[in-house]
Amino acid sequence: MIPEEEAQKLVRKVLGFSKADSAVVSFSGSDTLGVRFAVNSVTTAGFRKDEALSIESHFGKRSGSAQINQTDDASIEEAVRKSEQIAKLAPENPEFMEPLGPQKYLPSPSYADSTASSSPQELAALCRPVIDEANAGGVAAAGYAECGAGFSALANSKGLFACQKSTGVDFSVTVRAKAGSGWAARNENDIRRLDAAAVGRASVRKCLDSREPASLDPGEYTVILEPSATSDFLWPLLEAFNARDADEGRSFLTRKGGGNRLGEKVFGENVTIYSDPADDVVPGATFSGEGLPMAKQTWIENGVVKSLIFSRFWARKQNTEPVPEPANLILRGGDVSVDEMIKQTTRGVLVTRFWYIRTVDPQTVLLTGLTRDGNFLIENGRITKPVNNFRFNESPVAVLNNVVAMGPSVRARGGEGASSISAPAILVDNFHFSSVSKAS
Repeated sequence: MIPEEEAQKLVRKVLGFSKADSAVVSFSGSDTLGVRFAVNSVTTAGFRKDEALSIESHFGKRSGSAQINQTDDASIEEAVRKSEQIAKLAPENPEFMEPLGPQKYLPSPSYADSTASSSPQELAALCRPVIDEANAGGVAAAGYAECGAGFSALANSKGLFACQKSTGVDFSVTVRAKAGSGWAARNENDIRRLDAAAVGRASVRKCLDSREPASLDPGEYTVILEPSATSDFLWPLLEAFNARDADEGRSFLTRKGGGNRLGEKVFGENVTIYSDPADDVVPGATFSGEGLPMAKQTWIENGVVKSLIFSRFWARKQNTEPVPEPANLILRGGDVSVDEMIKQTTRGVLVTRFWYIRTVDPQTVLLTGLTRDGNFLIENGRITKPVNNFRFNESPVAVLNNVVAMGPSVRARGGEGASSISAPAILVDNFHFSSVSKAS
């Protein structure tokens, strides 16, 4: 980890080499430690150190960039000259925006010394209770524990400087048995909050409970999505909150007759989504890639669209303020437990997680993907049997219009990877499973 003072000194040095009309420098780095285990035994441990320095030069509305991982003076100057050479050859960008001047940024609880100072022995110790749980259940566990510390610095020739350091730990476990599988995962900024034993218990229980799944036909079902599954629907949705796409007729948020649906009720009244870089549970970045300050932003409130993402160019064109894309998301939850959701379900499916999610239709945010590692049939208020996996074709827009109940919002690690999301388990009507998946 490079202290903020050293990062600032380096980016100022880079700007000192510039001969362009304006320039932007970003400097980032990370130290990552990982431990993997398989067949109930730790297999490998590794450490990775990365640094990246990017220089963007502007001449009028022409831009060019270069990236290096060397920070000696000769390499820096060569990269600056290369970015300037590329800029002079580039066509003019009619949407070019001058770099921002100095900004003020919120503090963020995204960094924890306990995570940054973690050792391979500590990560291996996280794996031990999971391996013990798997051995006791007679199943095979595999997974990884990865933690790291990083920083991101941004500066430009207009006097802007921003820097943030952060930490993170990601822990994922897959457990297999004959004709059964289970999965659980958690991520945190502070490793002291990670309950590895709970991850082990959950993944082993799912595996044991999902053995010998019964056959269930595809169709529309009431479903209970555990927090991991819920969280995987949120980022694709918020990425579709781009104001320009809506204004130009390329979004589900396009208003009939032109413009966007800002201020309209588009989702169920029980849906509120916001972002907050200073959130204690899922802290996020405090500045955007251009240096715009991140602040608490409500995107959906009681089903009403309250904010859209405005690039600086589109904000100027529409005579409004820019709104950067969020770095974390929080879906406000309720107070209904999963057990209570099960009791009020006549016939439905409990879904552990999704996997391999891809966009089918960007304009309607129609997604497709697979369930994995634990589907369970609910009949007359109780789980009766494990069932096969499915492919789904569904839009988070439709899902968030059909939410019957929500549990408490918790930090959730989606099946598609690590993310800064807080999401609840949700009970949803009319969820479309399009076909059976043969994956176990």
